Amino acid sequence: MLVFLRHDYLRQNATTMETSVHPDEKLIRDFYAAFAMRDADAMARYYHPDIVFSDPVFRHLRGNEASTMWRMLLTSGKDLKITLLEASSDASGGRATWEAHYTFSKTGRPVVNRIDALFAFREGLIVRHIDHFPFWRWAKQALGPLGLLLGWSWPIKAMVRKSAARSLASFSARKND
Repeated sequence: MLVFLRHDYLRQNATTMETSVHPDEKLIRDFYAAFAMRDADAMARYYHPDIVFSDPVFRHLRGNEASTMWRMLLTSGKDLKITLLEASSDASGGRATWEAHYTFSKTGRPVVNRIDALFAFREGLIVRHIDHFPFWRWAKQALGPLGLLLGWSWPIKAMVRKSAARSLASFSARKND
């Protein structure tokens, strides 16, 4: 009898927890669930048409560019694993912390990148998505000794950003052919 009471208690609390989650937090969680399942189409559906995305590598992507960037990363990152560590939201916006495990394709080096994300919402969709991570920490993993020694420097950041922009433009052109 105690087992049934415990089960009933958990079921009631699970229902309460589901209804107490802010709708934008659910949106964040669903976005990262789609990301973890490598479903770029689903990820794109969570973005508002006016989306602006930015991180230390991909600066100020707008509209379709943001969804195309995720599609490119999912296509090229064969071993990419995504874990949502935490998410929250209220009327002023949302936050998430997530982790990406992958092999950096240009060097073959393993990367574990912990990212803090900020979100703004409009019309039930994500309209601003800003990811932040320490570039130097990423560079020393992805680029090895070069990143360790110079990953903090503007020339290395510029080199990585230009390479990423070229990759995105090339991917986008192939996608539209």
